[in-house]
Amino acid sequence: MNNIVAIPAFKDNYIWAVHSLDGNQLVIVDPGIAQPVLDYLHFNNLTLHSILITHHHNDHSGGVLDLLKEYPQAQVYGPSNEKVSGVTNAMKEKDRISFTHFDLHLNVIDIPGHTLGHIAFFNESVLFCGDTLFSCGCGRVFEGTPAQMYNSLEKIKKIGKNTLVYCGHEYTLANIAFAEQVEPNNVALKKRHDEAKKLRQQNLPSLPVTLACEFETNPFLRCQEQTVIDAVENHYRVKMLDPVMVFAHLREWKNQFTL
Repeated sequence: MNNIVAIPAFKDNYIWAVHSLDGNQLVIVDPGIAQPVLDYLHFNNLTLHSILITHHHNDHSGGVLDLLKEYPQAQVYGPSNEKVSGVTNAMKEKDRISFTHFDLHLNVIDIPGHTLGHIAFFNESVLFCGDTLFSCGCGRVFEGTPAQMYNSLEKIKKIGKNTLVYCGHEYTLANIAFAEQVEPNNVALKKRHDEAKKLRQQNLPSLPVTLACEFETNPFLRCQEQTVIDAVENHYRVKMLDPVMVFAHLREWKNQFTL
């Protein structure tokens, strides 16, 4: 979809703005702060239609109440298993939302791990995944377990290779630096590195990215690949017994990794 715009916020967050077909309204995804969104709405003479929230962390939800002060009619869709101020529609797996004037129809899945109630909104074209999946990386496991996070990423892998990933942060180059430690001979990863570097040099987002690209370059989606298994075993000198064990050790390795 070419009607989705990244609104930068904080140090490296992206608030995603989806334009309606007539160009007059917006659906906003994960507004951690209101002012950049308000500025975008006012500058472009737009109305806020709805807000989507993937999880409760303040850098993804902190702007909701301030946006509702100016646009009280806006609907707010957020996770049913987390407390987010301002949510009007609590969402859970298998729920569906239709925004007719946007030609946007979204399914909801539960993807716990980063937080326990984290959700994603998706269809065959787009995936708004908050802090669960990043380009060439994944979120930290703060509230859930490595098994939950691994299973959430496995759910995402089933969505479809041509789906475009709209995640919550510009972490791509830092994630690639780690991914290259895991798979130094990954040709697709080298290509992704070059492409992302060029975009960032122009101050453009490295996102969205297709899931197909992530399948080839993201070590956290490749825990069943022998190259990733070998890398984790060599790093920890421990035999990996299953993909969840690979993921848990890979995530811990990433936690300790410094550029």
